[in-house]
Order: sequence, then C-alpha cells, then structure tokens
Amino acid sequence: MRRFTILFALLVAIIPACAARPGDRLVYGLTLAPSGIDPHVNASSELGIPLTAVYDTLVYQDLSCNCFVAGLAERWEVSDDGLVYTFYLRQDIVFHDGIPFDAEAVRYNLERITSDDLASQKARFMLGPYDHAEVVDDYTIRIYLGEPFTPLLDALSQVYLGMASPAALAEWGEEYQLHQVGTGPYIFAEYVPGDHLLLRRNPDYAWGPEIYANETAQVEEIEFRFFVDPATRSPALETGEVQVMGEIPPQDASRLSESDDFAIVPAAVPGVSLMLFMNTARPPLDDVLVRQALLYGTDRQAIVTAIFADTSPVAYGPLAAATLGYEPAVQGMYPYNAERAADLLERAGWSDSDGDGIRDREGEPLVLDLYLMSWGYMPEIGQMAAAQWRAIGVDTVSQVVSYPEALSIASEGTHHLIPFTLSGSDPDILRKFFHSQALFNWSGVNDPEMDFWLEEAAQLGDRQQRVALYSRVQRQVMQQALVIPIRDYVNLNGISRRVQGLRFDAQGWFPQLIDVTLEDR
Repeated sequence: MRRFTILFALLVAIIPACAARPGDRLVYGLTLAPSGIDPHVNASSELGIPLTAVYDTLVYQDLSCNCFVAGLAERWEVSDDGLVYTFYLRQDIVFHDGIPFDAEAVRYNLERITSDDLASQKARFMLGPYDHAEVVDDYTIRIYLGEPFTPLLDALSQVYLGMASPAALAEWGEEYQLHQVGTGPYIFAEYVPGDHLLLRRNPDYAWGPEIYANETAQVEEIEFRFFVDPATRSPALETGEVQVMGEIPPQDASRLSESDDFAIVPAAVPGVSLMLFMNTARPPLDDVLVRQALLYGTDRQAIVTAIFADTSPVAYGPLAAATLGYEPAVQGMYPYNAERAADLLERAGWSDSDGDGIRDREGEPLVLDLYLMSWGYMPEIGQMAAAQWRAIGVDTVSQVVSYPEALSIASEGTHHLIPFTLSGSDPDILRKFFHSQALFNWSGVNDPEMDFWLEEAAQLGDRQQRVALYSRVQRQVMQQALVIPIRDYVNLNGISRRVQGLRFDAQGWFPQLIDVTLEDR
C-alpha cells in the first residue's frame, strides 16, 4: 500500500509537468536551400523564416497600427535633422551563450555589417547612408547617418540586421553561419546545409515585443527541411512528413483547404509586384505607344486565374497593394482591351502588311526578346502573355535563363522584356527599380523628376508627404508604361490542423514562431 501511495504521488507530480510542457516538435518545410544563411551576409527570404526566431531586432513593425514598437531598444529618438538615431536599450537581455546584450554588442554588429568584407551584402545596403555608431553608455547607442534616411527603422526591424553575439561572431568568423547565436525565443541548435536546420526553445526568453502573444515559445523544437521541387510540397504535408509547408502550389491550395486535416494560411507579401520590365532603350520599346499596346494587350486577370487559381491579386502598378503607400488609382489604368492595343500599334506604324499575323514596319517584323527565370511560374506567365500578344500581332522569342544569367542580360540591356519581383515593407523599394542610377533599372528609365521624388521621399520624416511622393512615382511609372504588372505575391502556407497560432510579420515571409502551438488530434 505504501508503494502504491508513493507511485501515485509520483504520477501526480509528473503528469502536470508533462501537460505543461510545450509541444515536442514541429517540422516546417522550406522551399529553397540557400547557399548561405548568415543574415548579415546572405539575402534570401528563406533564411529569415527560421532565423527571425533566433534573432531579436532593435525595433519591430506592428501591423495593427502600421507603426514601429519597442524591441531590444525600449525607446528611441531621432534628431531634428534626421541624421542621428539614439536607441535606449533594455537592460535584462542575454544572448544564448550567456553574454549580456548591451550597446557595445549593437556597435559590434553594425561594424561587422558595414565592414569591407561584407559591404556588398544586402544588410549593408539596408542601412543606407550609415556612417558610424557611438556607444554613449552601456545601454545607449547612437547611429549617425550621412544624410536623412527614413527607411532606417524598417531596416532595423528585419532579421538581416538582427543582433548576434559578438563573442560567437569573433569565435567562428566565416563559419558563423553554422554556429549562430542570438537573443530570440529559439536557440540555433544544428544546421546541415541542404538537409535540415534545428531550433530549440529558449526557456529563459522573457523580453519579446508586444506583437508576440506569448512570453516564451510554445513548441520545444522546430526542424526545417528543404523541398525545392514544388511537386513534393503538398505530398509532404499530406503524409505528415511536415506540419507546415510554405509556397503550396496554387492548384493544390483549394483542395487542401477543403480538407478537415489541413488549412491554407495566405500571407500577402509587400514590395514590388511581379512585373515584366520593358526596356525603353531598345527599339521598338523605345516607343511609348508600343509599350502601352502591350499593357492593353495583356489579360492579367486571365493569367492570374489560369496559373494562380485566383489565389493572389492581379497587379495594376509597380507596388504591391499590401505595401505602405500603395496608390489605388493605378487600378483604373490599362484594362485589357485588345482593340485598343491594336489601334496603338497602328498609330506607331506597325501593321500586318504580308498577312502572316505578325505586324511589321519597313520590312521588319515586330518581334520581342523575352527572358524568363525558371521560378515563380514565370515560364507559364511568359507563355500565356506571348499568346495574348500574338493575338494583337506581336511575336516573341522566349528563353528561360538562370538568375545570374538574367542579371547579366538585364544589366547589359539586351532584353526587350524580363520579369522580376522583390519583397520589402517600405515603399523606398521603388527606388531600386525606377531611379535612373538604380541597380535594377531594367526598364532603362531616365526621369530626373522621378529621381527627385524618390530621393526626397527617402529623406522625409512625414509619412503623408512620403506617401504622396510615392503615389506620384507609381502613376508616372504606369503613364510611361515602363512595366507590365502581373500579380501581387501571396505566400500560400499549408498547415496541419494541429498547428495553431501561425501568423506572419510585416514582411509577409517570416512566421512569428513563438506563438505557434501543436494540438493533439
């Protein structure tokens, strides 16, 4: 009897502890195996899906108010001239290796990001006109800029500028990506490139931003596996190999959402829409009438319905509708109208003189070189668009190329049309494509007025004034017919019904894993 009493007491003690323990393991499917995952060095969105849970940032974006809230910095001040940002840091935070987080740690991270070794990487460009950082005291740091740069807070809220342990950075050097140390709700436990990445719950985490619903993580371990082939994603979810899978093919999304076992969590991704850039420097696209004809001759709704099963919105302008500063007025521009397209081509001097179905002028057929990357359903988009253009007498020569090849072709200006999309939560992303000196100025635009608007908007502190300038930019881009917008990007995440609380941050890509729970079914 005494042994039974002791055993019963042990069971009573053990059962509540087991019941209170966070769910054991979540398996999360990633769709790209990045060549590197150091957030200060590498640029893929895929690395941020796990690493947003490893790193905290100085500030966070709150979607409910479209504003920035405290993170590692409990408050901050901006000088009247916009050149100095002073951050007052929390004093109760430690890295996963036990090193206290302080102003020196921030300075060390910023110096690493802006060092000559990393200066060509995404994180450095996100800092804009960064000059230097000054440690004022143990928990106060100032960031000095060469000129005002309003997108700075947006940049500091992203994983690419997450705060890493200076001790770990110094110890591991170029091998740091295999031994990452942050302050976040999950600890970086193991990474085998191309195979899997494992995170473990940080039991000491107690300093999360107000956008989190929980103080500590609810799942003990999260394992990330790579599913590069789209055909393998839905089967992995349906067989239970994973409980979350990103970028579910649109054709599978409706079927999965109708199941009692699965759900689809769509996440709208801000930034620029998927666009076909028209090279204004290469005839015949140097003629705005021809560019406008292609816009009127593209049935974007048909493309989105056929290829994406209406799981993402039709794009009408260069900025995705989920992005701050989106201009709704572009929605009324260039509705599909094949007759209008044909009329514009006639006015530009292109007619079908020999009856072969392709327009010509002075003996030259109207043929455009179209280069397409293999990802993002771009070959399928190109095929449908080419068929629509052929109906108005425009022929295309299409070629699928790798991403590095596409960059080379676009920079050399040998294309007529080439697609691209890029995510980003600040409308300053437009400057990367439509400023005359921009790296991705694939339309070859050279508009001093638009350059001024983009430069001014990056420096203004007043949100309404910034939005007004970006509105002008969007309308100007479409009036000049620089691009053919196709669709706004939506990440279709398939989840097991066991998964609860999956939400995404302002970037649209990155889940707030601290709030995810696993229910028994």
